[in-house]
Amino acid sequence: MSANVGIVIVSHSPKVAEGAADMVRQMVGPEVPVAWTGGNPDGGLGTSVPAIMEAIDRAWSEAGVAILVDLGGAETNSEMAVEMLDQERQGKVVVCNAPIVEGAVIAAAEAASGAPLALVKKIAEELSPQ
Repeated sequence: MSANVGIVIVSHSPKVAEGAADMVRQMVGPEVPVAWTGGNPDGGLGTSVPAIMEAIDRAWSEAGVAILVDLGGAETNSEMAVEMLDQERQGKVVVCNAPIVEGAVIAAAEAASGAPLALVKKIAEELSPQ
């Protein structure tokens, strides 16, 4: 298990989610746990609460997990997934209001430096248009 904050990328498109995760891994390296999920269970566009929960498990770190999402439905389902976690994990998972690719890369870079979850979220969200 990593000591650094983990990153989860949730997109309506599995290709977008996987591509963003690949960029994070190539740019930041293996010291940050990264997981992704995208698409609905039928193979189309969408997101799935159980798949998001599984991605959180794959990226889990005691330092927490930051989730980056692409659209409103991904945000809603991510929030639902967080609410369904065990209570001790709920406070260690945040959904970031940030661009999915740029936010994931900058969040992971911050996480790689050992930054706490609140700072990882803040840095990612600084990229959001005001």
